[in-house]
Amino acid sequence: MLEEGADCRMHVVEQTEFIDDQTFQPHRSTALLPYIKRAASTKLASAEKLMYFCTDQLGLEQDFEQKQMPEGKLLVDGFLLCVDVSRGMNRNFDDQMKFVTNLYTQLAKTKKPVVLVLTKCDEGVERYIKDSHTFALAKKNLQVVETSARSNVNVDLAFLTLVQLIDKSRGKPKIIPYFEALKQQSQQIASAKDRYEWLVSRIVKNHNETWPNINRRMQTSPEYKEYVFLEGTSKAKKLFQQHVHRLKQEHIEKRRRIYLSTLPQALNSLVPDLDEIDHLSWSGVQKVLETKREFSHWFVVLDDTPWETTPHIDNMEDERIPQDLLETPAAERIYEFHLEHLRNERKRAEMRWEFKEKLTSSPFVTPGKPWEEARSFIMNEEFYQWLEEPEYLDIYNKYQKIIIDQAKEDFQELLLEYSELFYELEVDAKPSKEKMGAIQEVLGDEQRFKALQKLQAERDALVLKHIHFVYHPTKETCPSSPHCVDGKIEQHLALRFPTRYSFDGGSKSQFGEGKVDRINLVILGKDGLARELANEIRALCTNDERYVLDGRTYELALRPIEGNVRLPVNSFHTPTFAPHGCLCLYNSKESLSYVVDSIEKLRESTISRRETNLVQLPLSLLLVTKRGVGSISDIGGETAQSLIQQGQQVAGKFQCSYLEPASPGVGYGRNINEKHLNQILKGLLDTRRPSVSLGSSSPPLLPALAAFRDSQQSTDGDLRIVMCLMCGDTYDVDQLLSPFLLPQHCRPSSSLSSGTSVLLELSIGGQRQSIDLAVLSYHSSFSLRKSRLVHGYIAVYSAKRKASMETLCAFLCEVQDIIPVQLLAVAETQSELADSEAVREQLAQGEELAHEIDARFSSVICGPGGVVGGLHRIDHFQPFFKEVVEKKTIVEATYMYDNVADNVTNENVSSPRCGSPSITLLDSEDDIEPSPPYPTLREDGTLAHGGGFKLPDLEGDAFSLISDITTFENKLNNKVPPQVRPKPNVTFDIPKTSNISSYMDLTIHGPNRRSLPSVTWPPASEGSYDPSDYAEPMDAVAKPRPTEEENIYSVPHDSTQGKIITIRNANKSHSNGAGNGSDSEADSSSLERRRKLSALGVKPRLYRDRSKRLGKFSSFRTSFIGSDDELGGLPKTKEDELGAQKGDSSLNEEGEDPKRRNILRSLRRNTK
Repeated sequence: MLEEGADCRMHVVEQTEFIDDQTFQPHRSTALLPYIKRAASTKLASAEKLMYFCTDQLGLEQDFEQKQMPEGKLLVDGFLLCVDVSRGMNRNFDDQMKFVTNLYTQLAKTKKPVVLVLTKCDEGVERYIKDSHTFALAKKNLQVVETSARSNVNVDLAFLTLVQLIDKSRGKPKIIPYFEALKQQSQQIASAKDRYEWLVSRIVKNHNETWPNINRRMQTSPEYKEYVFLEGTSKAKKLFQQHVHRLKQEHIEKRRRIYLSTLPQALNSLVPDLDEIDHLSWSGVQKVLETKREFSHWFVVLDDTPWETTPHIDNMEDERIPQDLLETPAAERIYEFHLEHLRNERKRAEMRWEFKEKLTSSPFVTPGKPWEEARSFIMNEEFYQWLEEPEYLDIYNKYQKIIIDQAKEDFQELLLEYSELFYELEVDAKPSKEKMGAIQEVLGDEQRFKALQKLQAERDALVLKHIHFVYHPTKETCPSSPHCVDGKIEQHLALRFPTRYSFDGGSKSQFGEGKVDRINLVILGKDGLARELANEIRALCTNDERYVLDGRTYELALRPIEGNVRLPVNSFHTPTFAPHGCLCLYNSKESLSYVVDSIEKLRESTISRRETNLVQLPLSLLLVTKRGVGSISDIGGETAQSLIQQGQQVAGKFQCSYLEPASPGVGYGRNINEKHLNQILKGLLDTRRPSVSLGSSSPPLLPALAAFRDSQQSTDGDLRIVMCLMCGDTYDVDQLLSPFLLPQHCRPSSSLSSGTSVLLELSIGGQRQSIDLAVLSYHSSFSLRKSRLVHGYIAVYSAKRKASMETLCAFLCEVQDIIPVQLLAVAETQSELADSEAVREQLAQGEELAHEIDARFSSVICGPGGVVGGLHRIDHFQPFFKEVVEKKTIVEATYMYDNVADNVTNENVSSPRCGSPSITLLDSEDDIEPSPPYPTLREDGTLAHGGGFKLPDLEGDAFSLISDITTFENKLNNKVPPQVRPKPNVTFDIPKTSNISSYMDLTIHGPNRRSLPSVTWPPASEGSYDPSDYAEPMDAVAKPRPTEEENIYSVPHDSTQGKIITIRNANKSHSNGAGNGSDSEADSSSLERRRKLSALGVKPRLYRDRSKRLGKFSSFRTSFIGSDDELGGLPKTKEDELGAQKGDSSLNEEGEDPKRRNILRSLRRNTK
């Protein structure tokens, strides 16, 4: 291809001569002409002459391409005269020029164009090149072309120049100097090389690729073709091999980095102990590594070395370190860094320990103190050198948290040690500033109070939290929660009697921890209303019918009722369903009438069966709007308003809550929303306070008389004893209770009200007694002192814990001194009793307290030093049980009168006047028709239901006083007395020391005697009636009534002749109408007896009045007015004082009890 674009075919004939390598002389050949003449020949002929291409050496002709000379003849049109301008070995350039001169002379004779070609210019000698140019200049028209076949510079130019000289019409050729051509060639080659390398890097990604495979893939690439044309295939292959080698080195280096990055982890895992390697060299450490069990987990031993040449480098799943890598300097440097790291960590650990010790020993580090204030007292130069600021700040904050938590625990313990103060203050949910100030004044000198002086807000929060616990004591608010004693006892009894008790206090619901309470709700409504609303309520619950209210989870059990409630299928109460409340639904006058009729039927049927729980069932009334609309306007304006008014009237009649109808925003087809449901459930929870449960710490729901009656019906024990335990005591509760829970005398309680009671069948004083033993925490027992009938207390306290002793004292303050008490000090080991001064002091205080209040005291060991089953036996409590049996009568009588008085007083506050038409008591003999189904008086003078208040006949032992109290209480609750029959003449032969007044006072005021003798009625005889033997009860002060004498009729147990005892009371109306009638005009003998009995001082007292150890904070009881919630009225003690002032001054001076005054007020009946 010429520059003008025309094609030109050239035949190149190389005239060679074979020379000897040693002598450099031509070999002999068949050619007779010398080389110079043979080379200048222009006519060549060689029939079937073969030509071959050999690039390496002679003797390999058959291994290369062979061709025959075309037509066997060839004419020569020009010559290329080549001169080697490089420096050759044992070669003289001048001799070469002489040869060239002779050759050129011979060529010039042919008249053919000649081009002088200088070869190997890339290694050319400057002088040789100049001599060659000088030679050419001396000749006519001799062109010189500088070439380099190795660099492919001007090779094509030499042939093109000769062609242009042969064809003179093509013009003179342009000769390019070698260095300029070399520059152009280098640029072209560099560009082609870059494109080729880019091609190789794009195709070859793995160092395991081979050249034949890659060469085949690159044949069609222009980059490959260009570079091969310029540089050749060998250089292309060489570049490929260089690229593959680079990939392999990069892969090896990557694997090395991975291995070296894993090596620190291996060293930390295998040799983490500084003492093990601190004295060893790196080679010694390698031997230690090989002995480790997990060596094969971190390292791999290869058969071949080095590891770079093994297939292990291509196993990407095995990241174990080759063992021979440990021999490298890089691995040794990592080991040295590991060793230095261990040494620094040890030093830092020592500094951290010293820093913590400095914090512990420094008196300047107090709870809540900021780091900025404590820094200057703690830090030194060495701390700054080894510890960073975030590190020692973190240590300080953690230490602060520890001492703050400890200070809070100590402060909580301090609050428990002052339990009596909080109970004497009678704090409630919102204590007044005066009471809070009093608390702070009492606790202000305590070091545990001062320890939180920099955390006053948290300290006040702890006080308020403790006040909330005192005001509302539950397992959740207990300071020891979730390890409250009540929960422990429930769990222990559930494990001991799994078929009787159930305990799930440790279970967790999906909403949080704790026991899930169940609420049984009856839904009453006709025509499908109940079922539809039940489905809506279930839609508001979770999948397991649980509902979250105020962060607590409740299980809802719904019972829709739509038919006749008198049928068993529609009964409110079933063996498996005891309702806690009822939701009544109506959407018309007919459905409202159904609700009213159903409730009336329910109450009629339950009153006859004395099921007061259904009579007092909380009710809610809800107007249901049109289904699918959810607005009261859809009922019809006037109809809606009339239904609402009628519903409100029914709600007022039944004293139930009325719920507003659902608003339009609650959703399509919804008649109840979460607000309604929350309102219903909160109302149920407020009234669902089981007073029949000894374990309940909530305010009693039923009146005191109902509680007394239910307690007698629910228990199946002759005696009720409460064992009080302190939450947070560390002794072994199981060992303490083991003697009581032995199977030979213990069985589960049949009452379903509590999971903390058991029945003990014991022989006491030669008689078999059944004891209902309730094991409770102190905070659960505080509400029992007045609300429950308890025959005795076993007060347990930890011998090494002051708070336990103080809580016991606070508990005993409000216990009447007629109730027997057993103090029980519990130690954990025998060494505590012998070595601990604090324990000995606690024991001494317990003994002293027991001596002051005439209680019993003993100590036991329950802990690591104890034994299974306890070191103590239940026989140790026999003296206490005997005392309980002896005082059973006086305790029950006192409890009855006190609670009846409380109940009557509470009723009189809101009851109508005695002359009101709405009063339910019959005031005269004309009111002889009691309303059924209330009890009526039979012909034999007894109540139809066994009623009538009968004084006990203990000698006959036919009935117990408890049944009498129950019957008497039922009369009060029903408010309908039996028919009053004409008063017969009754005579009794009663000793003067056994009149009714003396009996009542012996029963009520008998604390001066530790053991009350039996009180009996002597047999009655005709003609022995003496009016002077019937005394006026000292507390017979009644409501204002017309001045007349009232008689109370009661049948004694042993009255087989139908005789009636009359208790006479002269009642005078008071001028100021305060209800505290004056006895100034009463029988003088009765008043005189009252004064004598008052002077005897036989009224039951509290234990606080008998001991200096108790009642330390009694002055606080009347020193403060209540909180904002308490300001509605004066405290009870104030009201009693004012009420007493309004009465007769003489009665007030003699200490008349207003409770007994109210008892007899309720017993009055007008006679004519």
